[in-house]
Amino acid sequence: MRTLWKGAVSFGLVNIPVKMYVATERKDIKFHYLHKECMSPIQYRKYCPNCDREIASEEIVRGYEYQKGNFVVINEEDLERIPLESTKTIDILDFVDLAQVDPIYFDKTYYLEPSQGGEKAYTLLIEAMSQTGKVAIAKVIIRSKESLAALRVKDQVLIMETIFWPDEIRSPSSLDLGVDRAKLHDNEIKMAVSLIENLSTDFEPAKYQDEHRQALWELIESKIVGKEVVAAAPAVDRGNVVDLMEALKASVKLAEETRNAQQADSKSRQAARGRGKTKTGS
Repeated sequence: MRTLWKGAVSFGLVNIPVKMYVATERKDIKFHYLHKECMSPIQYRKYCPNCDREIASEEIVRGYEYQKGNFVVINEEDLERIPLESTKTIDILDFVDLAQVDPIYFDKTYYLEPSQGGEKAYTLLIEAMSQTGKVAIAKVIIRSKESLAALRVKDQVLIMETIFWPDEIRSPSSLDLGVDRAKLHDNEIKMAVSLIENLSTDFEPAKYQDEHRQALWELIESKIVGKEVVAAAPAVDRGNVVDLMEALKASVKLAEETRNAQQADSKSRQAARGRGKTKTGS
């Protein structure tokens, strides 16, 4: 695994140097969008409709739309002026019971590995958290963004879950839930409870499979074996085409100018000869 971040876990007067790794990965099958006519991959370009042209990355700035069509521009200098107390420390604020942290708060999961010299303090923290059954709530800055996090122990590994801030959790108050317990009969509740108890078991994640992804992958493999494949059309060098067109236009223009000049010169000579004949005759 590639190291994402290096820093330290800080609690009390103890600093534990750690390395951070992403603990999860998406297994989705990704598709490319192709042009049906020539099977070339579709490109997504940065385009300015006002200037009617593609723009480079260095021409782009961040803008917050505070009103429709009105923006506040925030540049790198503005971001650098925002004070960040720490950029390389996971600062533990509190220890709480895991059951008190609703799963809706969890965002991304990371493994924390002790760096050289931090192994003993790392093991000590894991042992203390295991015996107390607590998880740590901390603050951390990853890629210039401050996050709230929960540190917990799994299989003797310290795991960090970034968690949403409270104001990032949407309220369900606007949902029409239709909840009215008075409409439920006792027998209905007993039957539902009995059904849940009969289906209850230990959580074994390995027994759950993404059947749709597996079927999709089998479909892709069968098409490859059956040679139901297409090749993208070779890329066309549009720059040469444009240069050639400009050269042709310039050549046509030059030819027209040359022809016009020759015609004008021919008419001039004819006119001169005509004047000469008139003088001789007189």
